[in-house]
Amino acid sequence: MSNQGKFVWYELMTSDTAAAERFYKSVVGWAAKDAGMPDMTYTIFSAGDRMVAGLMTMPQEAEGMPPGWIGYIYADNVNATAKEVAAKGGKVHRQPDDIPGVGRFAVVGDPTGAVFCLFSSTGEEGSDVDRQAPGQVGWHELMAGDLNTAWTFYASLFGWEKDQALDMGEMGTYQLFKINGQTTGGMMTKPKDLPAPPYWGYYFNVEAIDAAIERVNAGGGKVVMGPMEVPGGSWIINGVDPQGAHFSLVAPKR
Repeated sequence: MSNQGKFVWYELMTSDTAAAERFYKSVVGWAAKDAGMPDMTYTIFSAGDRMVAGLMTMPQEAEGMPPGWIGYIYADNVNATAKEVAAKGGKVHRQPDDIPGVGRFAVVGDPTGAVFCLFSSTGEEGSDVDRQAPGQVGWHELMAGDLNTAWTFYASLFGWEKDQALDMGEMGTYQLFKINGQTTGGMMTKPKDLPAPPYWGYYFNVEAIDAAIERVNAGGGKVVMGPMEVPGGSWIINGVDPQGAHFSLVAPKR
């Protein structure tokens, strides 16, 4: 089965890679190693024998942007999908380009402003990952400028399917979505009092949320929301790492 439309990689661009490496190794339990790229320093985070995410210094073209996480969504044809993004009201921030020996990517944004990357691999597509395993990304969450606009965009671009729609009262609807039949995340219209622009957030799996909170605090991070129990019984927090990048954690227990 094609990986088309799946989240396949995550990347942290930050101001202090050594400090960020220490923080996420402690908080999430990742292992880290240098990727061995000839022209830049790029660190790979892994959970067990599965590579999960990358870490790099903020590039010059991102000067003025705060540190942050970005997700890569698989596109069988990056060039064609980037053109489709623009045709559907999104924006291409960086035109398709090659990562030698790895694949092809582009940096794009949806019509409400949330940024993500497109990616296709030059090698074989990887096998499915257990999204609930420790250290994997267990949930993807879009705080959109407008839910209906965002949903129409992603559904038509990638073929995502609606799952449950949760009534959040005054906050509106939280729409769960499926990718290739698997419930993978949720999206909603961003609360008006949330100062950030529309964005994608990523929840890293940990074994227990209270112990993870202790590690966040000990590492110089800050919990800004939670712990909170969500439908299904899992516990979550939203946090900020020592360099200012937002991240989230999810666990099956306190």
